[in-house]
Amino acid sequence: MKLGDARSGKLPQNIVGLGRALRRAGVPIDSQGMALAIEAASIVGLERKDDLHAALGTVLIHRQQDMEVFDQLFSALFRNPELAQQLLAQMLPKVRQGQPPSRKARVQEALAATSKKEGGPRQESEIQLDAAMTASDRHRLQHADFATLNASEFRLIERLVRDIPLSLAPVPGRRTRAGTRGQRPHWPAAMQQAGRSEGELLWLPQRARRPQVLPLLVLVDISGSMERYARLLLAFLHQATRAHPRSVFAFGTDLSDLRPAFKHKDTDRMLEEANTRISDFAGGTRLGASLTTLRERHARCLVGRRTMVLLISDGLDTGAPEQLQSEVQWLKRHCRQLFWLNPLLRFDGYAPLASGAQVLHQHADGMLAVHNLSKLEDLAQAISKLMKRSNHSPISFDRRNSSWT
Repeated sequence: MKLGDARSGKLPQNIVGLGRALRRAGVPIDSQGMALAIEAASIVGLERKDDLHAALGTVLIHRQQDMEVFDQLFSALFRNPELAQQLLAQMLPKVRQGQPPSRKARVQEALAATSKKEGGPRQESEIQLDAAMTASDRHRLQHADFATLNASEFRLIERLVRDIPLSLAPVPGRRTRAGTRGQRPHWPAAMQQAGRSEGELLWLPQRARRPQVLPLLVLVDISGSMERYARLLLAFLHQATRAHPRSVFAFGTDLSDLRPAFKHKDTDRMLEEANTRISDFAGGTRLGASLTTLRERHARCLVGRRTMVLLISDGLDTGAPEQLQSEVQWLKRHCRQLFWLNPLLRFDGYAPLASGAQVLHQHADGMLAVHNLSKLEDLAQAISKLMKRSNHSPISFDRRNSSWT
């Protein structure tokens, strides 16, 4: 057995190297999964290779298409005792032009990094990957679906989405101020002006409504079908919604409060804390039950029917349709507008046929695509257009913009 003694310090380090190699090959693995893998290996022991293989595969692999990648990397680790140490120093390769790599290419890409043994910090030129891309690379990544990205492209896109703004126009508030336009005179301001000019009223101030920034309630689906989008959208929302009062929750089988995580200014720290707070990542979807928890424990997030709700989900709900119908109706009554951001709009022939998708389609004020960089850049403009139309107007699908208007 070449992985090291279970009682020595080499085993955890080797498993961390295996986990990082898997993540580099495109397998979704977080710190919690690595901790479980180390614990499983210490329990199973190193006497039998097949037992260790089964234990690590159970806690690290959650998709059938990733098993072949795990088998090959696990076998390579047994053949070379120094492989895990080299994997710890792996570097991110440049983004390559072409189609997403196959399983064999993903394994080769992960193992190719072992030939590089850089121990010092990366230079500035090494992390600015987007500057070295060609025009075709930029155009392809601009319109590439997040679900088709390989590991290096995913890391690059995660950095790029942090610079995309979400500038939502302010709306007229309830409070008023003196201005040059309005429907009624602002008499207090008129009296103050007359007092300063010895009783002369040079112009009549008008009562205008103060502009205000709408508070946001963001609900992000972190189920198995949304795992490739959740991390990128959380990184995007963390930077793009800084100017808005916001409440962010993640939902799968349960509701996770991410407001403490979003208080961090650094996006990486936010993602780390969000990872610790989300216990049902890549699981099922029970939006109805999650909205029930929101109503019972966090109803104050909906401020005076002025809150804009951004619901990010594919609508593939596994809960009771009756509960979802009731809770979405409650949410719609207590918010200003409800926008459904759906990655499945990338398909030309998409129609909301699932029961959960039908409920959301019935009550949402609009549905927008959020599956690539181009759609995220146009998101603010698309939301502004949807806000201008009446809440009771019929919803139709615009195939040119991949949105429901």
